[in-house]
Amino acid sequence: MTYQFILADDEKRELLRIARATLREYLRSGRIPPGKPHRESMLAEAGAFVSLHSKGGELRGCIGHLGESKPLYKVIQEMAVAAASRDPRFPPLEPEDLDDTEVEISVLGAAEQVRDPSGITIGEHGLLIERDAHRGLLLPQVATEHDLDATGFLEAVCRKAQLPTDAWRSPETTVQRFTAQVFSDQTHPRTR
Repeated sequence: MTYQFILADDEKRELLRIARATLREYLRSGRIPPGKPHRESMLAEAGAFVSLHSKGGELRGCIGHLGESKPLYKVIQEMAVAAASRDPRFPPLEPEDLDDTEVEISVLGAAEQVRDPSGITIGEHGLLIERDAHRGLLLPQVATEHDLDATGFLEAVCRKAQLPTDAWRSPETTVQRFTAQVFSDQTHPRTR
């Protein structure tokens, strides 16, 4: 997770357009459309999550990619499809659902180790926890959506990784914080 750039509003709109066009094509034909983005910054390798919400704000899918192995626009395409069709918590999105679905994108920043709650700023930092075969990630917006303080956020990411809630205190556990640029159809209205 190491992007070192800040996306401008037009770049955010382009990523939202890419996600929505990908969803439209995938839900219609089962294929991810080919193509290249208009902006060079979309070719940078970065991690990202795509979250899909119903018109009422209910989560309908959220899947992400942490690594730096693909261009950002490709990550957005693949994660949009995965959120719509492979999140095991929800039924797959149907073509008729798309117009009533909000797309939210979180482009992940560089991760750095954190050892205690004082190193976490709620609303700014997301958390990634790893121990043995357990791994969990919560985006920055999760803490504010659930009114968590830093300790509660650490406990929540432990639960996400199926670890005891105090596992973050153990020296065998790696906890990293990261920032994310979060934007959606609501913050950057789309043109259809």
